[in-house]
Amino acid sequence: MTSWEIFLQQLFNGLLVGSFYGLVAIGYSMVYGIIKLLNFAHADIYMCGAFSGLIILGFLNPYVGNEWLGIIIALLLSMVLVGLLGVVIQRVAYRPMLKAPRLSILITALAVSMILYNTVLLMTQGQYKPFTTGLTHESFYIGALRMTETRMVLLLAALVLMFLLHMFITRTMYGKAMRAIALDRDTCQLMGVNVYMIIAITFFVGSALAAAAGIMAGVYYGTVHFFMGFLIGLKAFTAAVIGGIGIIPGAMLGGLLLGLLEAFGTQIPFIGSSWRDVFTFVFLILFLIFKPNGLLGRIESERM
Repeated sequence: MTSWEIFLQQLFNGLLVGSFYGLVAIGYSMVYGIIKLLNFAHADIYMCGAFSGLIILGFLNPYVGNEWLGIIIALLLSMVLVGLLGVVIQRVAYRPMLKAPRLSILITALAVSMILYNTVLLMTQGQYKPFTTGLTHESFYIGALRMTETRMVLLLAALVLMFLLHMFITRTMYGKAMRAIALDRDTCQLMGVNVYMIIAITFFVGSALAAAAGIMAGVYYGTVHFFMGFLIGLKAFTAAVIGGIGIIPGAMLGGLLLGLLEAFGTQIPFIGSSWRDVFTFVFLILFLIFKPNGLLGRIESERM
């Protein structure tokens, strides 16, 4: 392959994987922006989304098949179910802790994470489960770019979900309420905004997008397992920090940038795929030294 062909191929690969990171990173940023919580259970929500999609797709297979129609239906149903799971977790575990010290709610998030992945561990006996679909993986070329139908559709779907979220945040009353609460929750409550309902909607949307990313990853990689959220959770959190934690466009941008960084990092001599993660986190350290608030972040001062 020529240098130009390698560049195009890695550009596409980076955007695809980065779109997964971006979808998960959005959930981190949304929750942090609203209640200043680093929701470490979010990575396990992503894992639950992958398994719920696998179960639903298996149930639908005799009726609609396991190709695109079945995958789309499974994705939509999983987004709703896992979104509701996020709301339940928020109501049971986080809402009673909103006025507690931040360390307390952070420990609660870690506890929720352990409950989720240990539950799935017991249910699956720790085994990798094949995410079987009827999709073909025949490749074709667009100019010098080699791709498959599956990868192209997954990238387009992720970008569409990001665009729909952007429209929801910027054009709807609930999105405006989210942005207002992120600025000043107490004032919004005094002005009659139902803060708890908006927080629940935030968890629903963030969890639904994480579920969508989980199903897309299952389709892309072909397997799912109980610990699949750990590494992507770290990377999605990294993407949120790079973009500016609490800023949704920053999470999208950070996810895509991180995916591109990984893809092109594998082409650097002496790094390759085995050192890809090391390269990524070294970049994060250097990036935060020079721009600690992220690409779109802003310096905030605490009010006394």
